Amino acid sequence: MLRMLSLLWIALLIPAGLAYANLPDFADLIEENSPAVVKINTVQKVAGGRAQLPRGQVPEIFRELFEQRQMPERNAYSMGSGFIISSDGYVLTNNHVVDGASEISVRLLDRREYSAEVVGTDPRSDLALLKIDANGLPVAKLAEPDDLRVGEWVVAIGSPFGLDYSASVGIVSAMGRSLPTERGENYVPFIQSDVAINPGNSGGPLFNLRGEVVGINSQIYTRTGGSIGLSFAIPVSVATDVVAQLKEKGKVERGWLGIYLQEVDKNLASSLGLDKPQGALIAQVIADSPAEQSGIKPGDVIVEFNGRSINTSGDLPHQVGLLSPGSKVDAKLIRDGRSRTVSVKIGAMPEDEAQEVAEEAGPDGDVLGMSVQNLDGETSASLGIGGGVVIDQVAPGSPAHLAGLRPGDVVVQLGNARVTNVREYRTLRGKIPRGTPVLVRFLRQGQFIFRTIEVPR
Repeated sequence: MLRMLSLLWIALLIPAGLAYANLPDFADLIEENSPAVVKINTVQKVAGGRAQLPRGQVPEIFRELFEQRQMPERNAYSMGSGFIISSDGYVLTNNHVVDGASEISVRLLDRREYSAEVVGTDPRSDLALLKIDANGLPVAKLAEPDDLRVGEWVVAIGSPFGLDYSASVGIVSAMGRSLPTERGENYVPFIQSDVAINPGNSGGPLFNLRGEVVGINSQIYTRTGGSIGLSFAIPVSVATDVVAQLKEKGKVERGWLGIYLQEVDKNLASSLGLDKPQGALIAQVIADSPAEQSGIKPGDVIVEFNGRSINTSGDLPHQVGLLSPGSKVDAKLIRDGRSRTVSVKIGAMPEDEAQEVAEEAGPDGDVLGMSVQNLDGETSASLGIGGGVVIDQVAPGSPAHLAGLRPGDVVVQLGNARVTNVREYRTLRGKIPRGTPVLVRFLRQGQFIFRTIEVPR
């Protein structure tokens, strides 16, 4: 009996031992790579406001005199992380770590501290390249682009909440996450991980088990201000290109097509002749843009670009933004239910232009349930659309209302036909089949939008 209990005890211990033996040992990785990670402290000048005094503290007769007094300029302090990418002192971090800073200092693991100069910044990718006056520095090795898979172990090293050289581990949860900025720009296919990232980790490296940097920690999703297991890093494929351009030119030029995009939902997929929701729907093509010169038209759905599949609208800006202006690539698209390939010459993005806008609007155009009037010639010319009909009213509960159309929208297409006046609109309206979603294209606040509308049987 005692022998059986001993064997049972051994059997219970073996799986646990084997499982422990299969776990990676992070200690050597962290020890070897920490010297290349730096802490970044910044000072920003903040303009003073007017003095505000509680009521009752001074007589009313003197309050105006005190409140008009301008408070002096003050310093605001913040911190972040970064890492050394060359032995002669180039340091990579996030743009938001150094944005607006009047002073930047970089501190190494051995407590050496240097003043840093900004070589260049790229707000669209949230990256900044710094330079310190030093040589013979430890360097973090960058991984090969695209050499990362969901489920791999990753390690973050940084200074969360100012706690120097803290390490946290986790796995890659997803790849290619689209996180549009406040301007609607979407050029970074973020790496999502469950590594604990907190304020102060920004700009620090994300390592794979080979000790190579696969990403630059940039954002977290949080309800509390701290980590809840959703962190996002800029992939090394983006960083490599940005660093090269910042070193050479001090700024970043991105590829540009000159289009506005929409997501393809189930109804749009059916109307566009697609087997399933996929691709990036072209809602608008900017005049004289690379897209227009390549023959791309509104209503086209790009499903492959430069040899890579485009599954969602967010995938396309990721690919276009990585290309150099002047590059020539092929785009596979669906038009009128048929597949075709066009050659595209990539342009350079204007400084103030966002290539892609993730639209939020209601679905499309209507049959009955709305009243329209002709667009006057002056407005049509100013908008550059050559005609259309303006919606005056939308009846509650009508197909137009359910589709999300509203007064002020300018309808320019119904089904596959163009609408330039009320007469054409009424003709097309009468031909809309019941129980079948049809396309409608309209202009709202300067932007073209595609949606579908379905007239009940």
